Amino acid sequence: MIVKTVELETVCGITSTLPKNNLPEVAFAGKSNVGKSSLINGLVNRKSLARTSSQPGKTQTINFYNVNKEVYFVDLPGYGYANVSKSVKEKWGDMIENYLHSSHQLRAVFLLIDIRHAPSANDITMYQWILANGFKPIIIATKLDKIKRSQIQKNLKLIRVGLDVVPGTKILPFSAQTKQGKEEILTLIEEITRE
Repeated sequence: MIVKTVELETVCGITSTLPKNNLPEVAFAGKSNVGKSSLINGLVNRKSLARTSSQPGKTQTINFYNVNKEVYFVDLPGYGYANVSKSVKEKWGDMIENYLHSSHQLRAVFLLIDIRHAPSANDITMYQWILANGFKPIIIATKLDKIKRSQIQKNLKLIRVGLDVVPGTKILPFSAQTKQGKEEILTLIEEITRE
């Protein structure tokens, strides 16, 4: 997949109605500081389309990016670290759940996990939750450049075992710095959205 055009088309807050898109969608979920915005920026070759922040929990909306007028990249609110009240966190949860249930175009959910650490309790909950909603999450192991090459397989196993992944689950290592893994992810998105 070669990204030629991309635009932020729709932003849905807690009270917004989800758009009725007629193009396939792939969603990205992950902890607040796992590098979701950096991944999306990396995939679409833009520096700051998705806003990155040193303050975790910046994405508090569901953002729909129209890529090549062929597919939507859907950026879901980060979970975990965000410095917000419990009631707001619950509303985000409801918002994500509503999206997973009501999108007729959603083809796949990518779950981002920091390759440096074993999955957190929040990561495990999110993984189970995506499964419970009828999707088989594809795992993207972010921050690949932060570990030595010799550690990659061991850390991928930590993720596989920590999440207790369904057999056959894809785990794709990715680095926002070096763009390693970018082509594999884009190829996979192309395959998924063409089906």
